[in-house]
Amino acid sequence: QVQLVESGGGLVQTGGSLRLSCAASRSIFSINAMGNAMGWYRQAPGKQRELVAGITSGGSTNYADSVKGRFTISRDNAKNTVYLQMNSLKPEDTAVYYCNAQIQVPQGPSYAYWGQGTQVTVSS
Repeated sequence: QVQLVESGGGLVQTGGSLRLSCAASRSIFSINAMGNAMGWYRQAPGKQRELVAGITSGGSTNYADSVKGRFTISRDNAKNTVYLQMNSLKPEDTAVYYCNAQIQVPQGPSYAYWGQGTQVTVSS
């Protein structure tokens, strides 16, 4: 049971910036949870949810090709929070952004948790 609460969405013009935050109800990243990861996904109407950016317990990051060089994912372990800094926003970035946590139980199954989503709208 992990609750994820996103914030920071809104309406911006093309070229603008937003910073999304996702606070987890419990620790995700720790020395005892090296298989865990958090990330941001987005979903536009009529399209499948896609990975935007992810960060692992070990600090490795990955990004969708469409956002490389514009978005940055980071974390604050003390606050159990991940951030997505979005710069140079484009209308194509318009979507509901969801925070995701993936929990890997050592020698066991994995679980995925999702936040409620936050709307990002980029005007032309």
